[in-house]
Amino acid sequence: LKTGFLKWKPDYDSAATEYGKAAVAFKNAKQFDQAREACLREAEAHENNKAVLVAIALQEMQRLPEAVQLIEKASMMYLENGTPDTAAIALERAGKLIENVSPEKAVQLYQQAASVFENEERLRQALEMLGKASRLLVRGRRLDEAALSLQKEKSIYKEIENYPTCYKKTIAQVLVHLHRNDYVAAERCVRESYSIPGFNGSEDCAALEQLLEGYDQQDQDQVSEVCNSPLFKYMDNDYAKLGLTLVVPGGGIKKKSPNAAQDKARGPAAVGSHADEEEDEYSGGLC
Repeated sequence: LKTGFLKWKPDYDSAATEYGKAAVAFKNAKQFDQAREACLREAEAHENNKAVLVAIALQEMQRLPEAVQLIEKASMMYLENGTPDTAAIALERAGKLIENVSPEKAVQLYQQAASVFENEERLRQALEMLGKASRLLVRGRRLDEAALSLQKEKSIYKEIENYPTCYKKTIAQVLVHLHRNDYVAAERCVRESYSIPGFNGSEDCAALEQLLEGYDQQDQDQVSEVCNSPLFKYMDNDYAKLGLTLVVPGGGIKKKSPNAAQDKARGPAAVGSHADEEEDEYSGGLC
């Protein structure tokens, strides 16, 4: 890096190579502070493609936020240098690294990676990133954002004509909306999906109509029956949990007759008598 009378410019490439060797030696010697410093110097000398090495050292030191920050920096340099695929892969790697420590940051990184892939028209890779973001949002109960993320997924799946997966995303959307206590949005979601080829008449459509009917009628038994069906139980785990924990407004439990305890004491004959009265009371419907 030194300059002199016969050397006008620092030799950054050679310096980067030597710092890299030093970093490896320090790492092998378990001297992680020195390895980190050598990697940082290497990144400064050869910044356009060496920042990830720094992140590896920081990762081993369990300094994940710093590692993620450097990977983000590297991804920006990859974009500037015209290698967007590498940038997106770097962002995905950072998301995986930080997912268990900071899910919020991981969501942001996955969404950034998805945008890069989408701009490059690599829609399948973009969908993979969006799927990870959606599941993390559901897991963190950030349901408003999850609803938007799922809608984005569904739109791209429709664009590439993967209609069966659109049906599954519709189920996930409905479960998210119902957990948001937004029945209107859930119903609209199903209604809009009728435009997807093959949806109307599919088992997914029939199950969702049955689910919405049970939810609207405050019939917990019907809702639970639908959510415990294989169609719902074998979805991605985060969405399956939404189904298994879905409770209709009011709990879907009919109030017992005030004379129920007396009927039990009097015996079957009395129970039958009050049962007839109860049937008359509700003959016009709960409302």
